[in-house]
Amino acid sequence: MEQDIPLISIVVPVYNEEEIIPSFYERTKGVLTGNDIKHEIIFVNDGSVDKTVATIRELMATDDSIALLSLSRNFGKEIAMTAGFDYAHGDTAIVIDADLQDPPELIPEMIAQWNNGYDVVYATRLEREGETFIRKLTAKWFYKLLQTSSSIHIPRDTGDYRLLSRRALEALSSLRERNRFMKGLYSWIGFPQTSIPYHREPRHAGTSKWNYWKLWNFALEGFTSFTTMPLKVATYLGLMTSIAAFAFGLYVLFKTLLYGDPVAGYPSLMITILFLGGVQLTALGIIGEYLARLFDESKNRPLYIVSEYSASTHNERNGSALESKY
Repeated sequence: MEQDIPLISIVVPVYNEEEIIPSFYERTKGVLTGNDIKHEIIFVNDGSVDKTVATIRELMATDDSIALLSLSRNFGKEIAMTAGFDYAHGDTAIVIDADLQDPPELIPEMIAQWNNGYDVVYATRLEREGETFIRKLTAKWFYKLLQTSSSIHIPRDTGDYRLLSRRALEALSSLRERNRFMKGLYSWIGFPQTSIPYHREPRHAGTSKWNYWKLWNFALEGFTSFTTMPLKVATYLGLMTSIAAFAFGLYVLFKTLLYGDPVAGYPSLMITILFLGGVQLTALGIIGEYLARLFDESKNRPLYIVSEYSASTHNERNGSALESKY
């Protein structure tokens, strides 16, 4: 009896990537067919407003292994990846960006490691070509601080490019939190994991959708999802400030009793008030970040809404649909 060939689901989140999709498809398809990999390619359209969908449809007309999953609006990359995993029919899934910074040539090696018994195989960057010095430096600080403060080991210099086995996908799909930091969730589910080092290439076409403001919010998501360190820092900072204020109060009291007070001290009074006010507002802001995430979870809205899902093969839900996913 001939052994069944495993199906590999390639999940590709896209947002306004019309320029790069043809090149990505040609290069990735060449890797898959050249290595006799049975596959489906799921393009997750995250609310694109350019010709991304039209470009994918043109490819679908000539390749029945392509599926198009369109979300009703832009939900963000973390949600788009989750949607792709939910719709993956394969024995394993590989998520990869369409910008070709992550080489699809690593796919056969990922599958080989999966066959060796690993449930999660992630690609670790040796270099980050095409990125500014500031972006590289802030990324280094972010991962170092996150690893120090979190009880979950989150690999450094590792993006979303990775393979997940079917049981890893099922474990991941059971985590339906709204504020999703996928790099942390990949590590949280556990299972045997290994890495493949590689040199990251510059973006081949188009522009990055991640500006510094989005990266800042992404970093906040990571800290608030996988560590309570900011709350502890606020607690300790408030405690130390209180001790310092009490000590300063004793100093002022004894100074007044011994030498009197000509009511000078306006600069020191203003500095003290502004300092204490700044500490209080910072602590309230940190608490507010956590409360905002609790508020989002309490609304119990679906993670995403699908406006269309179409595919030629490997599909039990072929056609257009309006569907929400919790």
